[in-house]
Amino acid sequence: MENLYIPATQYTPEIKLDAKNALIEIRGKSYPENTFEFYAPVMQWLEEYLRCCLKDKLTVNMEIIYFNSSSSKLFFDLFDMLDEVKDKADITVNWIFDAENESAEEAGEDFVEDFEGLKINLVRK
Repeated sequence: MENLYIPATQYTPEIKLDAKNALIEIRGKSYPENTFEFYAPVMQWLEEYLRCCLKDKLTVNMEIIYFNSSSSKLFFDLFDMLDEVKDKADITVNWIFDAENESAEEAGEDFVEDFEGLKINLVRK
């Protein structure tokens, strides 16, 4: 399976989807004009990866500085996809936030509450 890389812009995060290393990284700001259109290739890649290539483990590092409500909905959908396959592999989500960014920390706490069965680590930096 091919990796997917999307460079960051002023409104969108850097996204690295690495099938060989079982690593997903999303870093930066997320408030694209059309969130679901922007993330469509990411969600398609993830769906295919989870169906055909998920092995022993998957690590997801998310360091989102700022995101809008439609990005929040999309992240919820992403976590929901991971939650559905959590029994097939060791899936770890690292929600990385700056110690001074209370809204990012609170968002991470909300995701932990919403997905109790998914291993989501809140990582303060």
